[in-house]
Order: sequence, then structure tokens, then C-alpha cells
Amino acid sequence: MSKAEYIKARKKAQKTYRTQLLKGTYPYLQALDDIVSFAEIVSEVDLGLVEIPLDAVVGTKTAGRKQAFASNFMPLLDDSTEFAGKWISLYNAHIEEGIRDPIKAVEFMNRFYVVEGNKRVSVLKYVDAVSIQAHVTRLVPQKNDSKENHIYYEFMDFYKMSEINYLTFSQEGCYTKLLTLLDKTMDSPWSDDEKMDFRSAFTHFLDIYKEKGGLKLPLTPGDAFLTYLNIYGYEDLLKKSYAELREELPAIWKDFEIYPAKRSVELVTAPEKKSDEKPRMTRILSLPSAPLHIAFIHDRTPEESSWTYSHELGRHYLEDTFAGNVITCSQIAGKDPEESSEVIKKAIEAGNTIIFTTSPKLLNASVKAALKYPSIRILNCSLNSCFGHLRTYYGRMYEAKFLTGILAGILSPETSIGYLADYPIYGSTASINAFALGVRMVNPDARIYLEWSCVKDNRIAAYFDARHISYVSGQDLLTPGHGSRQFGLYDVRDGEITNVAMPVWHWGKFYERIIKSILNGTWKKGDTQKKDKSINYFWGMSSGMIDLILSKHVPSNTQQLLEMIKGQISTGAFHPFSCEIYSQDGTLRNAKGSVLEEYQIGSMDWLLDNVCGTFPAYETLTDEAKRIVRLQGVGKYQELGEIR
Repeated sequence: MSKAEYIKARKKAQKTYRTQLLKGTYPYLQALDDIVSFAEIVSEVDLGLVEIPLDAVVGTKTAGRKQAFASNFMPLLDDSTEFAGKWISLYNAHIEEGIRDPIKAVEFMNRFYVVEGNKRVSVLKYVDAVSIQAHVTRLVPQKNDSKENHIYYEFMDFYKMSEINYLTFSQEGCYTKLLTLLDKTMDSPWSDDEKMDFRSAFTHFLDIYKEKGGLKLPLTPGDAFLTYLNIYGYEDLLKKSYAELREELPAIWKDFEIYPAKRSVELVTAPEKKSDEKPRMTRILSLPSAPLHIAFIHDRTPEESSWTYSHELGRHYLEDTFAGNVITCSQIAGKDPEESSEVIKKAIEAGNTIIFTTSPKLLNASVKAALKYPSIRILNCSLNSCFGHLRTYYGRMYEAKFLTGILAGILSPETSIGYLADYPIYGSTASINAFALGVRMVNPDARIYLEWSCVKDNRIAAYFDARHISYVSGQDLLTPGHGSRQFGLYDVRDGEITNVAMPVWHWGKFYERIIKSILNGTWKKGDTQKKDKSINYFWGMSSGMIDLILSKHVPSNTQQLLEMIKGQISTGAFHPFSCEIYSQDGTLRNAKGSVLEEYQIGSMDWLLDNVCGTFPAYETLTDEAKRIVRLQGVGKYQELGEIR
């Protein structure tokens, strides 16, 4: 019986051997000595006795025995040889009591090469074992500029804390991203329970991924696992049944197939023309026989957040516009993703067929809901998101900020002008730079002094006072009942605050257009399920959702100038980012005579050269800001490794 098993194993070896020859690739086991002869080894590290994944055992340390095995570690020698007899004896021992003696191996670039115990590995691979105990020595290569080397050094940092060697990635930064999703850092050791839970979660995922044919895809299982976690999260994975995973994985299979690419982003920069200009009778007939039920899910209450308050104004505008034909409700999401998902689920179960989630913090919960309820229209208010499973929306606030920059440059008696930003996220950076461009257009010598409201223990007023700043661009809108007048563009001279201008988010205009597109059928033209694209609405002043209100303190001639420029921006005759632009490090970001594309503006992670200030260090952010930055923080944070 055992000899029959050897014959089966040998047939597997011969099949692999022939296949490799036909492909023109080496048919035997790799020998590490041949590989490292081309690499400079800087150190050897004794890892001790560890459990290593068998699928990562790929060869032998020396060339001595490599031709006894095909490249899949199955035996090639005849079944009458002494070698075959020893293999059969090991197989019998494994069946009777299991192979317990550890092998000796060398690890290089997260692959393992056997020093002693080739036949043990062969037998265990034949019976589809997952891992084997081994005394391991690591060979550390010298650092170089190759992608593979960068990934390996990141892995070694990850391994120091987690002792996880079964998870591999094909792209740089993935171990860092994984830790961010797990709310951990490269500096915190893993407990035994955390290691056990993670292994269980990964195995749970891998079982279904293999079942669905995932091993045929070009990405590593680690790549696929990270893609899954980025959408569905980690916390509740262990609670999920295999049936739930079988339902979830096909919904994101396209994300696996195109990895490492993301779904392309289709920026919709204006409402569809004439989509709401049908004859009156057609518009009446287009109205639904029963009211549309629409839910707005916010991350904070209107009393706590001016952002929520502005969306609530939009919701009430929608109710007034479609009186009797829409019924809206407003709900507050929970503090963690699981609670947020539950709030969205209950809104859907209550009969709402359209869901607006109004914060980037609700993006992941929104994606999960969109995958689970494909017939429900779900839109999330965020920018630069590459999920093709739902639509996102944001506004070109930078257009209004450009105008306020012009106004500040005209009115300020000083060449120092203040700017108070909220979060270092996509969209916010474009507003800072547009304001700086507006100032420069009328006051080339002026400098913009940047401060952030999202840092702990900020000293904003003292910072601006020390620089004798008269004009500050502050928050766009304050919550009801807030006593401060520090919003919009304001003058802080003589101990008094005078409001000069206020950029406006008119969300009602956006919501009105979206509901009309659903009613008249034009929504279906951009069906994301058919296009494999991420549709991002990115509307500006031309749509009416962005505006600028000027106070009586603005001279009439200046008002006339701003209205003229506003009109040119709205018609597309002029674009704020249409001049020669340099960033703080001296890099040319836009050549004279050209215009930055909207996707470049939406993904800005640099600051203009007349801006004094930087993106805040991750450690200095408030807890609230950290949560937002993890989701939508500009790429600068990933590059600097500040989000770990």
C-alpha cells in the first residue's frame, strides 16, 4: 500500500518534470547556494524552532539531492531504490504517528530551503500538510533599490513583532497597510491570542478563496486577504460563517482579478445636461406612484458638527423640492464600523431605497452595504475613492477658496495671510492650494501661513497673532448656536472679528439633481456594476452646489471683479489651476499654459510654494482626525510611513 503511494507521488513528480521542461524552466528543486552566489548576504540570524508554511519551502540548501526531486518536491527516483524505501518508511511513520522531528532550513527572501529533511518535506507535501517544524537560519540580503528587497525588509520588521511568516505580498507598503487595518503598529508585539486569532481568520478566508479558484489568480493569497480586509474589515471576520464568505468573495472577485490596479475612477464634474429639462407633463408622469424613501446617515449630530448641519440643510431642501414625493430620515451612525453597518442595515430594512452616507468615515460601511444590497442605491460623501461598488460625491470647494484667496490678497494690509485647515485629506489640500493661488494672483509677495484645527493642543490664535496676520480663511460653516464668528474669510484686526466672505456647500442642489436623475432614468446610464468603474461626482460652482457669499464689507468694485471671475469659472472659461505652479520642494507641478486635470487636483498631496506650513505629523492628530486620515489621508502619510 505504501509503495503504491510512492508510485503516485512519483507520477506527480514526472508530470511536473515534463511540464517544466516544455516551458523551458528548470525541472528540479532550486538550490539556495546557486541563488545566493548572486546576492550579497550581510548577516545570518538564528530564528530558532519555528513552524514554517510548506508552500513556502521551495528548494534545498545545496545541490546534493536536488535531482532526486521534481520542483514540486515529489520524488523522481525509481521505486526500487534505497531512496524510495526511506521515503515509504517515512510515509508509514507519518500515517501511524505523524512526522514529529523538525527539519533544518535556511530562509532567504521569505522562502525556505532545506538543509536536512528533504524527504520529510516531500511526504508532508504529498499528503497536503500545511506546515512543518523547522530550525531556521535567516540569510539577510544587503539593502538595494529593488521592489522585492523593499518588500522583504518590510516583512522582517513585521515578523519581529508578529512572528507571522505565512503571509506574503507582491507590493510595497502592504504590511504597513495591514497593520493600519488591524489598528496596530510596527512597534507593538503581538500577543499569543492575537497571533492565534489572526491565523484563524486568514485560514478561514483562505479556505473559501481556494475553493473559488483564487490560487489560479496572479496575486498572492496575502494580496487577496488585504483586499478583502480593506472592504469588509477584520473585526467581524472570525464571526462569519463559510456561507457568508461564499457570498462576499464573488462580489469583490473583480478586485482580485485587476490587482494591484484599482477600479478606474470616472469623475463626473457636472450634472448631465438637460437631464431635468423635460416638458412639464413628462416630469409629472416621472414622479413615483409611492414616495421615495431616502435615508441620510451621518457620523455626528448637527449640534456637534457643522458638516452634518450643512447636509441636514440639504436634506430639508430635498424634502421641500419634492414635497409629498420623497420621505427622508436622518440617523447617526455608531462609533465603530460594525455599529455603522448595523445602522445602514436598519435603514434599508425600514424601506429606504436610497442611502446617502455623509462622511468619509462611513465609506467602508457603505461599501459593505452596497455589496450586500446591490439593489439599493448607496452614495458616500468622500473624494478620490476607487471602490467600484458604490458612488461617491464631493464638491469642488477649491473654486470658492480661490475666490476668497483673491479677496484676501486684495484686502489684507499685510503680506501674511492665515489659513485654518480641518483635516489633511483629499480635497482639503486642493482648497489650500487654490486659496494660495488666488492670493498670489493679486498679491505676489504674500505668504499663506497654514495651521490645522485637527491637531492636539493647537495654539491657532497665538500662531496667527505672532505673525501679525489680519485676514484668516477659517471654517466654512459653524454649527447652530456656536458663538464664534471665526468662519469663512474674516478680519481679526483691533481685537474684533469681521466676517468678509463665506464659501457655501449647497448640498441640496446636489441631492436634488441626483434624485431627478433616478426619477427620469439617467442614473442607470452610469451603472457601476456594468462599467467596473468608480463613479465620483465632483461638482463645482456651475452646478450650484458650491457658492461664495460676500458681506457688505467687500467694496463694490471688488465684488464686481469676483462675480466676473466666478462667472468665468462656472462657464469653464477660466480655471484656477491654469498657471505655472511649483510646490514647496521646488517641483514644477503645472507648466505655464496647461491646466491640471480634475483627478490631479482631487489627489493633491503637496502644498504650493507660497504656503508656510506642512502636513501635521500623524502622532499630533486628535483621535477623531486619525480615524479620518486612515481612510482618506493624503498620500504623503503613506510615503512617510506615519500611518503604520
